[in-house]
Amino acid sequence: MRDGDLINELQTHGMRLVDPRAGHEARRGGAGPSDHKAITINGTTVMVPVHTAPAFASPYLVERPDAAGDAVVTRDGVEVARVRFPLRPRFYELATADGVPYSHIATLHSRDVLATTVLQTCIRYESRKKTCQFCAIGQSLAAGRTVAHKTPGQLAEVAEAAVRLDGVKHMVLTTGTPPGKDRGARVLAESARAIKAAVDIPIQGQCEPPDDDAWHQRMADAGIDTLGMHLEVVTPAVRQRIMPGKASVPLEKYFASFEAAVKVFGWGQVSTYILAGLGDTREAILDMSARLTAIGVYPFVVPFVPISGTPLESHPTPTAEFMASILRPLGEMVVDAGMRSEDIKAGCGKCGACSALSVFEKLKVPA
Repeated sequence: MRDGDLINELQTHGMRLVDPRAGHEARRGGAGPSDHKAITINGTTVMVPVHTAPAFASPYLVERPDAAGDAVVTRDGVEVARVRFPLRPRFYELATADGVPYSHIATLHSRDVLATTVLQTCIRYESRKKTCQFCAIGQSLAAGRTVAHKTPGQLAEVAEAAVRLDGVKHMVLTTGTPPGKDRGARVLAESARAIKAAVDIPIQGQCEPPDDDAWHQRMADAGIDTLGMHLEVVTPAVRQRIMPGKASVPLEKYFASFEAAVKVFGWGQVSTYILAGLGDTREAILDMSARLTAIGVYPFVVPFVPISGTPLESHPTPTAEFMASILRPLGEMVVDAGMRSEDIKAGCGKCGACSALSVFEKLKVPA
């Protein structure tokens, strides 16, 4: 099985672990993709669901790692791959002067990406009528695994340690949407400015489109290198059903903000996250991706992962065949548009661990 196909299989089915302690601890709840564990397949590190209902019934079983850290993956008792688990980062052993564990301020994604949710609250999360149905941003806060507002000083301290001790290469700053017209851009800029003063690390900011496009330049001036503004789903009826609050921000606003942001951050340095499997058709996702790539926006399409405790915890995951039918032509599309995962300075698209898209891109690129 080729790597792209295997990654698709694992990310849509999940995996069962003989030893749940293998690798470093998985993140549960929080903003964005969660309940995964990082594994490395032939040099490519990806995130695979382990704490979801589909993962508990996955046909893929990962044996206990050997002394070298390698583990065998089987399906129906037949070996299909060998993988390796990234080690627990050393910065997880540290805490701030007032006793906050560094792992409550930022976490390691994949093997060399530091990620944090600056504001662990959102104006949409507290309302059943407005919350995004897939979102678990409040779960890790309620469980005491994070803090509600990471200060610029805390983020700078942890980023410096993660770079120095674990060789982290880039950082993701996402945020729940606060009240106010900047939609989180202000707190991202304040955080990035403090981090860049402490350590030289590329940073991606992620927020909803700010009301005033001037915030794009303000974020860039503060040290944010790339920007993510996430559509999540693309069909109007699906947007209204899956994220009734966020759907009040029209697609036209997103596209106006995308175009303004590309002028500031550059071609391929603005991205959007699209969750496949929530009702959008293959054609709808590819049509939207064509519209995005035409203006220089990288469409990072990932398989939907149902998070326990959310309204969509029993929603089925997309099939590997459905994902391949999107990612294979999308890989060609982004390369033809002059943008590739490896050329992005920082962020989810560059990391690529939550999707096989970057692997499919390489099928298009001549050796």
